[in-house]
Amino acid sequence: MNFSIARIIRHRWSPQHNVSCSWFVWQKLLRALRARGHSASRESGAFLLGHREDGTARIVDFILYDDVDPHALDSGIVRFDGRYYGDLWEICRQRGLNVVADVHVHPGDSGQSASDRAHPMISRAGHIALIIPDFARGPVRKERIGIYRYLGGKQWHSIPRDQRCGFLHIGV
Repeated sequence: MNFSIARIIRHRWSPQHNVSCSWFVWQKLLRALRARGHSASRESGAFLLGHREDGTARIVDFILYDDVDPHALDSGIVRFDGRYYGDLWEICRQRGLNVVADVHVHPGDSGQSASDRAHPMISRAGHIALIIPDFARGPVRKERIGIYRYLGGKQWHSIPRDQRCGFLHIGV
């Protein structure tokens, strides 16, 4: 029998969210993004790993871009070399997880740049991309996090600001 008390509680008493992550994993992720950003001097990012179930994604781990591609952050912005996707898929296989979303930080707001729109990290329709403003400094409020769903063909759907808290759950 495979069950989790946290999952049972989440499904029974909390509203359904599209993407969820424990507070502990989220805080660990933010610390890692800030550290890899070298005191807010460059962008950093990560692939968010987890499980998909009933149309929702649960983040349980992450792999930083530069842990897979050592030069992904060298230019100051994220430039992930496609040759390293095989390594990413092997990490996912070893951990028994999937890439359920990706995240990167911006120096200012959380809007997508032209480069972000033109070069999705995972170019599969339905993939979720998160952009955290201000290099993930200070308290990161969910409504300020840019949330984008890839539609395919370099087209994106931006989750409106007033729907972001319902889309992304950080907690139990």
